[in-house]
Amino acid sequence: MTINRRELLGYSAATLGAAAVGLPRLAKAAAGELTIAYNVNLPSWDPTTGPSAVNPTIQGLYQSVFDQFIPQKPDLSFAPGLLTEWGWNDDRTKIMMTVREGVTWHDGSPFTAEDVVWSLQRAGDEKTGNPIQFVWKNVNNFKIDGNKITGDVVQFDPVYFKWMSFLTGYIMPKAYYEKVGAEGFERAPIGTGPYMVEKFERNAFLRLKANPNYWGGKPAFENVTIKFVADAASRVAEIESGSSQVTLEIPYEEYDRLIAKDGLAGSCKNVSDIGMIFFNDIEAMLDKNVRQAAVMSIDKKLLVDRLLRGYGQPIDTLETPEYTAYDASIKVEHNPEKAKELLAASGYSPEKPVKFTIQTTKGFKPKDYEMIQAIVGMWRKVGIEATIEVYEIAKHYELRAADKLAPAAFYNWGNAIGDPTTSTGFAMYGPSPHSVWDSQDLIDMINPLWGEKDEAKRIAGWKAVDKYIAEQAYVLPLIQYAQPIVHAKGVNVVQHVSGALLPALMTPA
Repeated sequence: MTINRRELLGYSAATLGAAAVGLPRLAKAAAGELTIAYNVNLPSWDPTTGPSAVNPTIQGLYQSVFDQFIPQKPDLSFAPGLLTEWGWNDDRTKIMMTVREGVTWHDGSPFTAEDVVWSLQRAGDEKTGNPIQFVWKNVNNFKIDGNKITGDVVQFDPVYFKWMSFLTGYIMPKAYYEKVGAEGFERAPIGTGPYMVEKFERNAFLRLKANPNYWGGKPAFENVTIKFVADAASRVAEIESGSSQVTLEIPYEEYDRLIAKDGLAGSCKNVSDIGMIFFNDIEAMLDKNVRQAAVMSIDKKLLVDRLLRGYGQPIDTLETPEYTAYDASIKVEHNPEKAKELLAASGYSPEKPVKFTIQTTKGFKPKDYEMIQAIVGMWRKVGIEATIEVYEIAKHYELRAADKLAPAAFYNWGNAIGDPTTSTGFAMYGPSPHSVWDSQDLIDMINPLWGEKDEAKRIAGWKAVDKYIAEQAYVLPLIQYAQPIVHAKGVNVVQHVSGALLPALMTPA
């Protein structure tokens, strides 16, 4: 087998690029206690199966306990982790990986190449319930030689290695899991990550203890308590009272108020999350005029300026500037008058509006419900009457997987690997369980791109898809989110562009 060393070290210099760059070593000195008021609960301890595995908002919790195959630095660049080298052979028929040596699981047992292979085979087995099984099944027939692993490519997937840094891309402990089973693992999970689980009270809190043998260096805080505080006002109270030293995802006006107080500071940077409205190919959304009117009647800049206090930025595709296939030339105009003309062509007007339901979360993201209220108001002026239905984020996943979302449904989409397959691809490809738009024209455009081996051609193809989607108004991209984090001045917080809040990156000021 011929291995191209440049590819091996980084999959490709253009897309992975940082394989030879190590993660920053974490501070070694223990520094007491850290308490974080977190915005969601942790439903399950298996980061590779079930709906929890594809919930972007809890990946920071998983990454505290488990290591991914390939970690990402805070700027989303890829770095060596439990895999120190990875890549394809010249004709993309085999993969090769090198496994870090000298790593131990939290129970003290050695981490080996066998754990890597078992984790990949388990992820690719449809019986285990991995939501991304369709990615992991593309390589099999793994062979181990010391700390070297090879595998045969069943079907080339250009983002196979990128997924190793993303949802479900975690290495699990083979011997321990087989010994205790799924239920035993839920009771006492172990990983190789920077923190070990000390105590877990479902729907209440998680207590973590620093892993003294972590390969990346012992974290700075010896003990971390993560309180599950779903209510934003309660998270504000936590940080303001000093009960917690770090919190996130609070209303932007509260962010501005809190960081002005003595003893508090903050960070609010654009992350890889976007706010979007799915259109389902049912009822009124089958009418292109209605879709286009619904898109162009929304003043996205006004939403950012008024509701989000200028944090975040409007977007017109499902790509942000950090994503590989971002195309700044794709623009959708804000033109309410033209929206009225389009609706009139289909027989609708403010006096005789088109009617449909729009679903939204309330309090899951800053101003999500208020933003939909404002959008419904903008729609009303041009001849669209939308009825708001509130749902929990778990209900969104359930309805989306069953293709039963309303004609319009608000959601936040995370894409920590910045690849178009995991933004435009999964959200808009009809057969995907993450999509509800099923038109054959789009399926036919996307199909060839899944296995395209020419990277430049692949990215150009996705840009063409994004342009076509914008022209057809098959989806309504709204904003790229800025994530508000407030913390005590005694804590240094490194914000991760993925949106994951990682205690292992926090140090005493």
